[in-house]
Amino acid sequence: MLFNIGDFVTRKSHNNDMVFKIMDLSSDTAILEGVNVRLIADASIDDLEICEDCFDDITKEDRTLLKNMEEVLDLNRDHYFYLPGKVLHIDSDRDYLDRCIKFYKDMNIVCYGIVCSEDKIHLKLKDYLEEVRPDVLVITGHDAYYDSGGNDYKEVSNYKNSKNFIKAVNVARSYEKDHEKLIIIAGACQSDYEELIKAGSNFASSPRRINIHALDPAIVASSVCLSNKNEPIDLIKILSRTKYGKDGIGGIITNGTMYVGYPR
Repeated sequence: MLFNIGDFVTRKSHNNDMVFKIMDLSSDTAILEGVNVRLIADASIDDLEICEDCFDDITKEDRTLLKNMEEVLDLNRDHYFYLPGKVLHIDSDRDYLDRCIKFYKDMNIVCYGIVCSEDKIHLKLKDYLEEVRPDVLVITGHDAYYDSGGNDYKEVSNYKNSKNFIKAVNVARSYEKDHEKLIIIAGACQSDYEELIKAGSNFASSPRRINIHALDPAIVASSVCLSNKNEPIDLIKILSRTKYGKDGIGGIITNGTMYVGYPR
């Protein structure tokens, strides 16, 4: 079977459990990007199988996650008006960023999206923050934990991009030290959760070093933006809205960023 860049595929050796998009091809190997999971992998061409109707499944899952968000929000639009917080979302992956921006738009949240490689974010972040002045900052992209046994999960050098995310969080916290004035969501699949929290993130992935959904950072950011300002968020409820819950993302209790006005 012939494959092309952009095809949706699954891997037979993994029981076709995850959908990927082909990003690059050689004579016998394909570079794959997870469609719903923030994951980069390579695979033998012989291991691939075309995924039929995958695009419909992807959009269906996004709609389900959006519907779940809308159902748990208790907004009285008959009498009140709402001013959610503003998001700056920096992502190394344009496909994931575009999906997240659509999610923010569907939730009526103002978002500024920037594509930037993980190793460059910390170099440009201060300028972005000064220009946008967001309430919520999302720093994400791709990551991976290279498990070699023992307590290696404590060594940041064993992660593909956690050190880059940590550098970016440090820059953001130098810009704004108060966790209530700038809420930071950082990390990607299998990131060093503890070190990201220590660096100053309000939320981070991944407590259980698992993969996270492409929309998980946007779900958390939207939940914070749509929580009342000066009232503590319901941390457990917010994490339960994500695809993989507390195993994929954790965080600290902070206040929301939304102003509520009356009359509408």
